[in-house]
Amino acid sequence: MNSTMPVMDIFNELSEFITLRMKSCKELTHDRDWHEHKAHSDYDLWFIQSGTVQIHIGETEHTANPGDVVFFYPGVPYRAASTDKGCRFIYAHFDFGMGTQQRILNDFRLSGIITRELIQDEAILFDNSFRQVERFGGTSGNRLHLKACMTALIAKIIELYGKGHYHGTFPKERMPGHSQGKLDLLQPVFQYIHNHLHQSIRMSELASLVGISEKYFISYFKKALGLTPGQYIYQIKMNRARDYLYEKKYTVHQIAGFLGYPDPFTFSKAFKKYYDVPPSKFV
Repeated sequence: MNSTMPVMDIFNELSEFITLRMKSCKELTHDRDWHEHKAHSDYDLWFIQSGTVQIHIGETEHTANPGDVVFFYPGVPYRAASTDKGCRFIYAHFDFGMGTQQRILNDFRLSGIITRELIQDEAILFDNSFRQVERFGGTSGNRLHLKACMTALIAKIIELYGKGHYHGTFPKERMPGHSQGKLDLLQPVFQYIHNHLHQSIRMSELASLVGISEKYFISYFKKALGLTPGQYIYQIKMNRARDYLYEKKYTVHQIAGFLGYPDPFTFSKAFKKYYDVPPSKFV
């Protein structure tokens, strides 16, 4: 197993806690005189179909071309306008959260224009799924498929960002009480948990890593990640248990030791509670 865990890996480790809710999705056509000035209350994606869209955020101008995807964060004012030929794009308003944290993406610079070269395959899948919904409505799982395509698109953007292939150029939201970089502060905690799963981990140890009280640490962790430190540790252990079992190299007794359980019985009980089957029948 890797001994390092970049903070972006939380999306893989905690995928079971991720929720995506699409609020609306429509195609709009604007003439050359179109312009708007607003800020969205949720996450927003524009799939540029034709024409060019000029977007101003603050004093900076951005240009979106056909095939590009524009990603807006909530609460960021912008001005958008079409060029001489007008424009056409599909927009999607959606929520994306993890546990009780409904703005988990805000800690990452994902908002901006993702060029068609980076996102082409996923954008085409989304476009095809949108056409199916437009043609046949919500029958035969069409809306479920559209949501799946949206999830795949967001996952691709996260992947590109994590690999350093994309970095958003739009600013993050600036809402009262919102603290930027919550997950960055918790990076030592994630790393410590990752490297000490074979031991009993105390909340006081984790709190000391970031220099705050245990009570405040638990509150801070849940606000940042959307789940408690205990839930996080349990999820990581169950992920590792699954991986160890897939490898078929270790006994249940060994895996229990790897994950800090006092005996195979306690581990098996925890594993069965999560996966509904004992480790011996998992694979």
